[in-house]
Parts: sequence; structure tokens; C-alpha cells
Amino acid sequence: MTAFCLALAPAAIAQADKMTETKTYLPGDLVWKDADAIPPGGKVVVLEGDPGKEGFYSMRVKFPEGLYRIAPHTHAQAEHLTVISGTFNMGMGEKFDQSGGQAMPAGTYFCMPAGMKHFAWTTGETVIQLSGLGPQNIVYLNPADDPRNNQKK
Repeated sequence: MTAFCLALAPAAIAQADKMTETKTYLPGDLVWKDADAIPPGGKVVVLEGDPGKEGFYSMRVKFPEGLYRIAPHTHAQAEHLTVISGTFNMGMGEKFDQSGGQAMPAGTYFCMPAGMKHFAWTTGETVIQLSGLGPQNIVYLNPADDPRNNQKK
């Protein structure tokens, strides 16, 4: 797994070499928006790039106070996650089973390859930062779990 994460580093460095301006986001500057690909209550802010397009992106996701669950899913690209605050819990597999998960407190860094089946939950307000190469997506193993399928048109 470490070798896989390190293999992506040259692409991220090459992308950073193309930057033409500096960006600073102080915590009060962040404009959180509703996230449509995860259950209601989740918020997102894109810091750099566009997760839906080719190239490097970095974004934060905020989960609300209380039990918050993300059903089993996969991603088309590798996922690089840092826990900024709170505790993010993740488990691997096709079924949501908290007993098999791992708690990741603030400061934890985690990466996994594309296509890994996993699920997540939080029990208090938690903020994570996701970075990687796009396009990134989320594909729920059970389409009924996808909140985008339940939105009113």
C-alpha cells in the first residue's frame, strides 16, 4: 500500500509545478456547500482543482454531529485522506459492519487504491481532507444507498 501511495507522488508533484499563483485558505475563509454524493448533512469545500476532472484536486468534507454513515462504495481513483478534526471510522468490505472498522483520530493519514470496497461513519462533527488525481467519483455498491438517486427532480 505504501508503494502504491508513493507511486502517485510524481504526478502530484508535476501538477504542483504547473501552479501559477499561491492560495491560502484560513478556516474562516472556507465556504461549505451541501455534498450531493453522500447522505444529507455532509458538507464539502474544494480547495484546489476539480475532483470531477482530470488532474490533482484537494477538498475537505465535514460530517455533522451525531451518527453519520456512508454506505459501502468504491472510487474510480485512489483515495488519500487526512483526518483534520474529530474521528473518522472506516471499514472494508461489501457490508456495513462497524465491528470490523478502524477509528482514525485527528492527524491520521490513510490511502487506498481505486476500487477498494469500503464504508465509513462518524459519531461527532468530523472534518477530513481528500486529495488525489481526478476524475474522482463515488459508486455505491447498492444503488438504493446513493443519495443522488433519492433527490427530487
